[in-house]
Amino acid sequence: MSAHVEEHGHDDHGHHHKETFITKYIFSQDHKMIAKQYLITGLIMGIIAVVMSIMMRMQIAWPEESNPLFKALLGKWAPDGVMSADIYLALVTIHGTIMVFFVLTAGLSGTFSNLLIPLQIGARDMASGFLNMVSYWLFFTSSVIMVCSFFVEAGPAAAGWTIYPPLSALPMAQGGSGLGMTLWLVSMAIFIASSLLGSLNYVVTVINLRTKGMSMTRLPLTIWAFFVTAIIGIISFPVLLSAALLLIMDRSFGTSFFLSDIFIQGEVLHYQGGSPVLFEHLFWFLGHPEVYIVLLPALGITSEIIATNSRKPIFGYRAMVASILAIAFLSTIVWGHHMFISGMNPFLGSVFTFTTLLIAIPSAVKAFNYITTLWKGNLQMNPAMLFSIGLVSTFITGGLTGIILGDSALDINVHDTYFVVAHFHLVMGISALYGFFAGVYHWFPKMFGRMLNKNLGYVHFWVTAVCAYGVFFPMHFIGMAGLPRRYYTNTNFPLFDDLASVNVVITVFAIVGSIFQIVFIYNFFSSIFYGKKAEQNPWKSNTLEWTTPVEHMHGNWPGAIPHVHRWAYDYSKPGHDEDWVSQIVPLKEGEEELQH
Repeated sequence: MSAHVEEHGHDDHGHHHKETFITKYIFSQDHKMIAKQYLITGLIMGIIAVVMSIMMRMQIAWPEESNPLFKALLGKWAPDGVMSADIYLALVTIHGTIMVFFVLTAGLSGTFSNLLIPLQIGARDMASGFLNMVSYWLFFTSSVIMVCSFFVEAGPAAAGWTIYPPLSALPMAQGGSGLGMTLWLVSMAIFIASSLLGSLNYVVTVINLRTKGMSMTRLPLTIWAFFVTAIIGIISFPVLLSAALLLIMDRSFGTSFFLSDIFIQGEVLHYQGGSPVLFEHLFWFLGHPEVYIVLLPALGITSEIIATNSRKPIFGYRAMVASILAIAFLSTIVWGHHMFISGMNPFLGSVFTFTTLLIAIPSAVKAFNYITTLWKGNLQMNPAMLFSIGLVSTFITGGLTGIILGDSALDINVHDTYFVVAHFHLVMGISALYGFFAGVYHWFPKMFGRMLNKNLGYVHFWVTAVCAYGVFFPMHFIGMAGLPRRYYTNTNFPLFDDLASVNVVITVFAIVGSIFQIVFIYNFFSSIFYGKKAEQNPWKSNTLEWTTPVEHMHGNWPGAIPHVHRWAYDYSKPGHDEDWVSQIVPLKEGEEELQH
């Protein structure tokens, strides 16, 4: 798998016809424009999901109190400003779905895979620009359908973001099991089609369109992460699609794949022979790889940013690649740890415990390699670097609690409590968001030709970092105290009265942290138009994307695509005047390529 085609199409690729507004900005086939579309759509969906999470936190902190925000945003589901139980579960469902799939999968992976894969491997564009465009528009369509479910009469899907049967399989079970649930399933089916088209495109592009000299061992770790993420998606997303299609058949065509011996108000339904646990197996076979579909791109982005801003070669390049591959493999054989209390055979539970604890090894390799890259580096503490270091912190703290949840004997005690919420929000939600923010701060000049305001970036990071731990650190303790998740109020349980004040503190941190995301949104949109003009290589980085002109052009490089002569991490290399050496600089006579 060595070097490949130098020219992809003609040198005047993309210049033989005048682009209209629609072909340039809406139905664009240019990977850089599609990356921006993914980014802005992901940001909008993220804002919607954060507003939902704030409403959930307010409800838990001040239950049964009238709230003007509820009255304004929820209407009939919050009579007199008091949230109903049904809409609380719907908020949990749609918040989780949007954050996991639409923000952290499509918003993160879709943005940076599209932007960086052609630029960092030396390609004119993706293997198929048309499929790339279709992939984005399917994602956009699924986003619209998901949001539209809030406007149906009976309300949006309300079975939790994991949509377990029977709540999701019986349209008559509750209000949110009706049309809202159908829209959820349709939206996710379209989203999966989008994800598969995108992933196939990424894999083919990385394998076939690398420039001359760009061997697999010279690829930046970002590309390794996107490449392996795409492969995981291709393997695991079709399983969720099959689960969704079988669920639609149970709902609409009288089958009983997931239903057995159901009673509603004393009436025996005709379903028999199905198993809700089968749905859990199908869902989590995607659900756990999904954690790494979300996390690996963020880890790849962090590798690039930490090496660049430490002015040092990344420590243990081959170990990092091996850990990405090991995580990809192990992530597909650990899904049962979500099901320890489903009546699983204890022996099978011990097998899943073993494979789950095994995945800590490649994860620890990545954490140690980040720390050793930072060690004694000439650190440039810009906002992208701060968010990358923040990711290392949350990845370690969230990962440590994963060891508890991965052990079947320990998990039973804290399963379905706030301990689980704290764990996966830190290790997956906050870590991936930090990777997302780091990527935006680092590659914003490449995307928009302007610089983000660094001081606003510092404010954004420090408030976000303090509030993220302020929200999720106390959750570990209320979880160990037994507080169950997904309950819209705990006032009926005197046992939890002492935890009410902790929930108020968590909610205050959540509100402050969310409000300060406005700093980032303002910085982002104002800098697109008024930011300081970017130079070609503002971070003095080695990778190929910084050899392209600041002004965007379809085809990335004017003239021939440059050839690659070295790996991506020649920082502070002896024998060179600068502390960085671009990948396109030939080796000097007698100079050895670093062993990595």
